[in-house]
Formats: sequence, C-alpha cells, structure tokens
Amino acid sequence: MGMASTPESSTRILHQPIGIIGAGVAGLICAHVLLEDGFTDVTLLSRDRSVGGTWARERIYPGLHINNVHGEYRFSALSMPPPADPEEGGGRLSGEDIRDYAERFTAQFLEGKAKFKFRTEVRNVARGTGEKEGWDLLVEELGTGRKETVWFAKIILASGGCSAPSVPPALSQKAANEVGYRGIVVHSTEFASRVGDILAAVAPISESKDAEDGVAVVGGGKSAQDICTHLANQGRKVTMVFPDVEPFVGGPKPLPAFLRQSRFIAVLTPHIVLKTRLEWFLHQTSLGSTFVHWFFKKIQTLAADAFALPLDSPLRSKHNVFWCIRLSDEGVPFAKGFHALADAGKIGLVAPAHVIGYAQDGESIRVDNGTSIKAKAVVLCTGYKSSWESIFTPEVAKEIGIDKHLPTTDLKTTWDYKSLQGGPPLRAEHQDEALVTSIHRGIVPAKNLHKRDFAVAGALFSANPGYTYEVVAHWIASYFREDKMRLPSSTEEAIVLAEERSAWMKARFPNMLGWVNESYSGSYDFWTWPQAADELLEDMYLPSMRSGGNWINWVFKVINPKEIANLTEERRVKRHFDNWAR
Repeated sequence: MGMASTPESSTRILHQPIGIIGAGVAGLICAHVLLEDGFTDVTLLSRDRSVGGTWARERIYPGLHINNVHGEYRFSALSMPPPADPEEGGGRLSGEDIRDYAERFTAQFLEGKAKFKFRTEVRNVARGTGEKEGWDLLVEELGTGRKETVWFAKIILASGGCSAPSVPPALSQKAANEVGYRGIVVHSTEFASRVGDILAAVAPISESKDAEDGVAVVGGGKSAQDICTHLANQGRKVTMVFPDVEPFVGGPKPLPAFLRQSRFIAVLTPHIVLKTRLEWFLHQTSLGSTFVHWFFKKIQTLAADAFALPLDSPLRSKHNVFWCIRLSDEGVPFAKGFHALADAGKIGLVAPAHVIGYAQDGESIRVDNGTSIKAKAVVLCTGYKSSWESIFTPEVAKEIGIDKHLPTTDLKTTWDYKSLQGGPPLRAEHQDEALVTSIHRGIVPAKNLHKRDFAVAGALFSANPGYTYEVVAHWIASYFREDKMRLPSSTEEAIVLAEERSAWMKARFPNMLGWVNESYSGSYDFWTWPQAADELLEDMYLPSMRSGGNWINWVFKVINPKEIANLTEERRVKRHFDNWAR
C-alpha cells in the first residue's frame, strides 16, 4: 500500500516542475487537475501550434468525425454544446467540435496558470544526472531548429498513439519516387495540410475529361472513410482499397442515454474482474453468455441493416463486434455520409484487396488482385506507430518499463468465463505472439511504480475519454503528491499484475493485439470504461459506482461527469484525515 506523504514533503513536491508531453485532451485535463491540486509549475510541450493533440486546429480536416456522441468527450468543469451540425455527422461529434472544446477549456482554466511550449518536439527523454533526480528532456524548437535540454522533476507522457504515421515501405514516398510515380502521396496525418493540394490536382468529376482522374485511399478504417466522404462530397472521384473493415454500431436513431451512456453495455462486456452479481451471471453462466452474444450480434446486424448494406457488401465486417478491439460508432445514416455515398457509387470500393506498390507507368497503384488503379493522389490511411518510439532509446524504455517484452513470470492465460468460450481462432501470423507490457492500470510502468515521478495519460483506451481521462488525471495527481493509495506492495507484484492485464487483453481480443502500438498498450477498456474508472477511484480510496440507483435500475443510470466534479476536494479531505491519523 502507498503511504501518505507528510505536510512538509507535500509542500516541497508541489513546487517541483512537472512536464506534460502532449497538449491533447489527456494532457489538458492533467494540467488542470494538477493546478487545482496545488502544483505550481506545470508545463505542456507540444509539436503543434495549438492545443487539442489529434484534434488541434492544424491537424483536423473537413468531414472528420469521432467515435463518440455528445457527452462522452467533456470534462466535469466545462459543459459541451451539442454538435454544431448534427445532421452532417449523423449525430456524432466532429473534429471541429473537439477542437473548439479543447481551446475553450484551455482559455478558461489553463491560460495564465500553466506554461505552454508549442512547436516544440521532444527528441529524447532520459533520467536526470548528477544531483538532479527527475528527467532531462532534449527538445527542439520547430522552425528554428534550436535544441536544448530542459529538466522536470516529474513527467506525464500524454503524446498519444495517433501522431506518428505508420507507412509500409512499399507505399512510402521513397518507393513512389523510385518508380517515378508522379502523383501526390500523403499519410492521413498530413491530409489536413494537403487537402487543398489534392483538390487542386484532381478535377471534379463534372469537369474532368479523364475518367481515371481520382484519388486512391488505402485502408478501410475510420480515417479512410472520413477522407473518402469529404472528397466525394467535394465532387472528386475516390476509390477506397482495403482488405476488410472494422465493425460498426449505429441505428435508425440514436440510442437513448440510459443505454448508450450508462453501465448497460459495460456490464455486457466482460472485465478482468467481475464485481457484481449481474456481471457474474452474464459471463459465468450459459444463459447469461447466450444473451451477451445475442445482444452483440444483434447490434451489429441492426447497424448494417440501418445503413442498408447489401448482404454481400464488403462494408459488412466479417469480424464479430464482441471480439473486436477496434470499433466505429457511425451514429445514424445521413445522405452525405460514407455508407450512403458508397451505396450510391460515389465512393468506389475495392475489397478485399491490398495495395502492394506503385506501378511503373507513373500514375497508378498496384493491387494484389492483379489490377492497377490510376490516381493523381494517394492517401495512406495505414495506421500509426507509437509516439514513444522516437523519444525513448530502447535502453531507457526497458529501464522504465514501457517496452514490449516476453513475460517475466508464468501468467494466467485463460479465464473460465462462459462468455469467452468459442472465440475466433488465432490466425497464423499471431500464433507466436507472446509479447506483453507492464504498465500498471495503463498509467505507471510497473518498474517505476514507487518512484512516483513518471506517468502515462491517454493509454487507457476508453469509449468515454472525458470521464476516464479526468479520473486518470486525479489518480496521477494523488500519485505525484504521494498520497496514500492502493498500490502493489512491490515492483515484482506490480509487474505480475500488469503482465496479467496484458494477457487478459490477448485472451479477450484474439488477433486484435491492442498493444502493437505501445501508446495504447496499457489497458483496453472501450466498453468497460466504467469498471476501469471504478478501479482507479478505489485505488484512491474514493467511492466508486457514483451514478447511483437501486438493485434494479443501477445499470441504466446515466453516468455524468458532474459526479466526479468534486474529486479534488474529496481527495483533499481524505489527505487531511490521513495526515491527522499519522
């Protein structure tokens, strides 16, 4: 168990400089909670020109929508207005909605209190040397190229996993140059800055004399669909080439809040710990398991039917939504949406297929089905690498404990849940996958647990980032303040628990491997975010399951961020009591 700090040590800790790497939503809420908690020296470092991270003003592009509905990306201190154009996005929040919210939150709570270093790239993170414990960050000012080393007593890694593009070598700009491909090649991370160039290079269908004039979008995920949608709505010919698509949820009208924003779906999803009798029934009995799988199959079928997907459509995912680690929330059908445009033939679909390179004619891409597609621009929606790779040497990553590695102990690899029986078999390429991570609660590398000077924000992958990121921020603040917390008693215990969580993720989501990108390797709690948040609250010895209700209706009670609005004061009272009890 973590022991409470003394008042004298708390005062010293509060004046230590804290660096937050990243100014996205996870970094912003961490800065706010730390300042509210009494920390006086908080600096956010971002390579962008403005706050928001993935949703920064210069990184979002027209038509970008997220997998969240209104209420799932807000913090307790600031209300969020409904989507600016709910019809345009089928009820989902847009990139502009999140950008505006992040900027308003910063203006209201952080300006004049926290320090910001924009256009600053962190090039290396290393432990402090000499008499200064803590962390030395080598940073570079983008634009000037000036480099310097800055020191922080504690750091929060909030750089996310959607910043560093992952590009297959055969599809890189270098590969295009080698065969003389003359079109534009961009990754989805560059689309916002290059969309004007693409629209200028590719004439509208109504004006084009060349029937082959168009854009090829490589990939079938969320970014690919949004980019295709925008280009099609701009009158451009666009073709999406993909092996398969991730499953999605949606319906003819939005789900009511008592289903979508309560614990209802959460309890239907197995968590590593089953805390309630209802969860036990659903996942430990044959009857409960049957209902669980019926429900998830039903919502997948209803979504496909609501969006009028033909039975042979490549947009009907072959993945069972229950076993998936990636999932899109499409809201409700709308005329200018991806599925409607694809159904109308305004977005071409080539699937299942892989793009294997550029053709030597200088104007086409090659597909593994033996065909080629002419395109004046290629947008690579091929995913992301961990943002951590470029700022930690392998040696430092291993020392801290954020690296992928073989298990250090004999781990539990199976859970006797009825609902986990009959899962998809491991594909051949994953048969030998044995790597795990050791990040306790998705926040603190187990090896570094008792130093209380390093934390990760944003690695607990959640369907409700606003709520979970805020609880994580309080957990980190308590951890940095050296409050009494429910922590593993030793590094060895922490490693076992963290590695077991990695093994759980592998058993829960076969073939999905959510820890391939280390930035999202801590804990995958997309639907089970209420259970994950409860664990963090209990670590701080605070009440959990705050939405209330009785033994009948508790599962349908809407979880509102206002229920965690007073966590700072609750922790302050508890800290005072702990110090008095000493």
